[in-house]
Order: sequence, then structure tokens, then C-alpha cells
Amino acid sequence: MEKNNRSEIIRERLNLQFSPVFLQVVDESALHAGHNNFTGTTGSHFFIEITASQFTGLSRLAIHRQINEALQDLFAEGLHALRITAKGL
Repeated sequence: MEKNNRSEIIRERLNLQFSPVFLQVVDESALHAGHNNFTGTTGSHFFIEITASQFTGLSRLAIHRQINEALQDLFAEGLHALRITAKGL
């Protein structure tokens, strides 16, 4: 899976699952180049900023769990890390 493809899959999956009023998905893989011989080109590290009504009243941990569950299969395919900023309305 190409990194641009993974960005789109993440975006589509989160839109479908949470219907956010705001969503930003940024590939930060290049920032990790050189760590453990990582080239930074595989689309493995992402920043997600999301605002959705479904998150209202939930703890940060509960929100992160929901996002990780929505993307669970991608971790088996090379997604390594998410940096998440999320909030409800």
C-alpha cells in the first residue's frame, strides 16, 4: 500500500465512522527517517486532527481507542503510529 493511498484510506474510514465536522490527516513519516534504518517513505506515521459530535463527553483515552479500532487492520499492513488531536462538539 502506498503512503498516499493510506492517507486516503484513513481519511475515508474516519469520515465514514465518525462523520466529523473537521478532519485533517497528515503523513508525518518523513519526520522519522533515519530512526532504526527507517527511510520515512512508507506512510507509517500520521497526525490526525478530528472534531466529531460522537466524541462529546468522552475521555481522550476513549476517543483514541475508537480511532485506533477504526484503523486496526491498517496497523497489520504497516501503519505504525498515530498522533491524535481529537475533540467533541
